[in-house]
Amino acid sequence: MAPPVEFGAWPRLGYVGSPLDRTSEKRNDAAFIETAMRDPGSRAVVIGGELIVLRERGGDPLLSVGDAMSIGTIGEPIFLGINRGTAVIGVSIAPERAAELQAEGKLAVADLRSLAVRGEVAPEVLQPIATAKALLTWHARHGFCANCGAPTRVTEAGWRRDCPACGAQHFPRTDPCVIMLAIDGDKCLLGRAPRFPPEMWSCLAGFIEPGETVEEAVRRETREEAGVEVGRVVYLASQPWPFPMSLMIGCFGEAKTTDLQIDRNEVEDARWVARDEVALMLTRQHPNGLFTPPPMAIAHHILRAFVERGADVLRGGV
Repeated sequence: MAPPVEFGAWPRLGYVGSPLDRTSEKRNDAAFIETAMRDPGSRAVVIGGELIVLRERGGDPLLSVGDAMSIGTIGEPIFLGINRGTAVIGVSIAPERAAELQAEGKLAVADLRSLAVRGEVAPEVLQPIATAKALLTWHARHGFCANCGAPTRVTEAGWRRDCPACGAQHFPRTDPCVIMLAIDGDKCLLGRAPRFPPEMWSCLAGFIEPGETVEEAVRRETREEAGVEVGRVVYLASQPWPFPMSLMIGCFGEAKTTDLQIDRNEVEDARWVARDEVALMLTRQHPNGLFTPPPMAIAHHILRAFVERGADVLRGGV
């Protein structure tokens, strides 16, 4: 059946769509990086734990590099790239200092998820912020060599850590995750994680394990969490998810079985939901107050595609 509501324009995914040029060929150019750090026009993404520090209002929300340096002790800067001709640097401060700045109220301080959900930061700025958060989190967790345990040092403008003791090179990691919607005709399989707000339902999701393809991970995770067997798998889109440093790979899966055997250690609950009901959840018009993740999340896009196209989303795939 056609969805009973009007959706309007297709929303934009969060953390994507930036013109940021990562300019990887300049990461070993010490003179270029030094110039970027001293340029008063360069901008800085300032992160303290889960909090992002921005200018309060008006124009570019990112601080100048000089202003970033003046707000407190910072970690070693990383070069994110060039955004519309402007160099963008990522710097970390202590979470306690970020909380102090938030309390002072002179700068805008918020967590990244809230910035994306509220849509208060333009996509061309939001993606560099997400990149900085993921990369700085990786640095915070990899100060010592996984090979020999010695302290590592930052190289390539923040895109590698080297071990001076054993010579090992360590590169930033991204954890690939599948997020999938199993479909049976005009119904889809939704789940609830314990961390979700009350009444929110979403697609099932899980990390890809070593040696797995995307398709295999979709089938395994759906079977493990809900006991449903999946056949054909179709890719839709992907989204960087800097919590802390994942890549969400959105897919549809054709359900071969429908009986649920829910693993309560994996998900709080799971259920089959009719297409028309999902439409009400997407627009927050459900009579029981059920709803889905916001438009900035890839789960929203997966569910909307199913509502608008039905089982046709399963055409193709393997």
